[in-house]
Amino acid sequence: MSSQEKYLKMAREILETVGGEANVTNVTHCMTRMRFNLKDESLANHEEIKAIEGVIGVINSGGQLQIIIGQTVDQVYQQLCNIGHFETLKEVGNNTGSDKKKLTLKTIGPAILDGIAGCLTPLIPLLMAASMFKLLAALLGPDMLNLVSADGDTFKLFTFVGDAGFYFFPIIVGYTASKKFGVTPVTGMFLGAIMIHPTFVEMSASGTPFTLFGLPVSVQNYASTIVPIILSIWVMSYVERFFKKYLPTALKTIFAPFLTILVMLPIALVVLGPAGAFVGVYICNGLLGFSGVGGFIAIAIIGALWEFLVMSGMHLVMISTLILVFSTNGSEALVSPAACAASFAVPGMCLGAALLLKDKEQKSLSIGYIVAALIGGVTEPGLYGVGMRYKSPLIGLIAGGFVGGLYGGITGLTAYTLIPVASVLNFLSYAGGSTMNFINGILTGVIAFTVAAIVTYFVGIKESNRIPSQRMTS
Repeated sequence: MSSQEKYLKMAREILETVGGEANVTNVTHCMTRMRFNLKDESLANHEEIKAIEGVIGVINSGGQLQIIIGQTVDQVYQQLCNIGHFETLKEVGNNTGSDKKKLTLKTIGPAILDGIAGCLTPLIPLLMAASMFKLLAALLGPDMLNLVSADGDTFKLFTFVGDAGFYFFPIIVGYTASKKFGVTPVTGMFLGAIMIHPTFVEMSASGTPFTLFGLPVSVQNYASTIVPIILSIWVMSYVERFFKKYLPTALKTIFAPFLTILVMLPIALVVLGPAGAFVGVYICNGLLGFSGVGGFIAIAIIGALWEFLVMSGMHLVMISTLILVFSTNGSEALVSPAACAASFAVPGMCLGAALLLKDKEQKSLSIGYIVAALIGGVTEPGLYGVGMRYKSPLIGLIAGGFVGGLYGGITGLTAYTLIPVASVLNFLSYAGGSTMNFINGILTGVIAFTVAAIVTYFVGIKESNRIPSQRMTS
């Protein structure tokens, strides 16, 4: 069976076990998971999904059914879209009120997480590309290897190309948020462009007073921000839907986008923009304050618990704050060191388990999980295949994340480049500052890996207690 046939088979089995094409409101994917919004979650058979060859695990988080596949998720996702015609269904699901779940105190939290995931997950390729250019500027520039001059064209090119990925966040997130909330993407991008127009940015820099329809505007520079545009696009989804529903068909093409933007101008620039900017600053200051109060202990605790946040989907909140702080300050010293330690604790845990396991197949799988984590940056196979499967290795995972995070916190480890992957490439995040900072970044990962392996080995594994099924249970 060829690879494509294998992916097609997986897609068909997954679609069948989630309740079929008609039960899917929306489906997307991140680096390792397919994320389903279902009309009736009770129709999804978790046990049958786990039994599908190639599926690592299944969880419900953030109002979504998340099927963990690993690095081949994009190929399976493409086959799923082909057989389920989800390019069309996605638009219907996002715009049909009957498909939306009623918001209650119980569902509002998962709904927020779902919104954050839908808006930020598609940014990962952009963040990777922009960060690599900023990394090249840091490595080749005068602060490290000094191979190019700060006044040279090469350094300037890498710098402004890297900065562009973050500066134009309102336009880029305007697109991703529009796809998530069912807004016409180019209209959402237009609103984002308005918020960072040079005239508006110049008024912010000079403190020029400005009114909109007689309402005073708190003129701000929204470059590199994400909260204001996400809030604005969310409200915009209701405004655009109203005009598309009630305008005559002959007028809809011209006047729906025009009236949508006209209504959104005071809402976005007078209310939501300043409110979102305030929330963003509050989150950044709160996170930085937490770092100041908790110090290295805070980093160690986050490092110990990070992978459990990944399992629950709550890590998206931390990643969101990480992006906010990084885009504001150009560096980050709380979440990044903790996530680094936790990420390298996973392959360390897998190594400790591989040294203990007698079952040749499971030993081989554990070694494969190490490679997947260190080279591919995918920790979930090890997390579910070893940690959740045997339970006791989780002690090693926690210990490695804690000790590695503790070292990173004590040494003041700071990320100067945002590289959102868990592989060895993550070490490059710590280039751009002092050479010792870069070395400490490597040592943080090495310590976490080593401690996790040693603790896992000495805690031991009872193979008779492993889950009988070839898949973990949620």
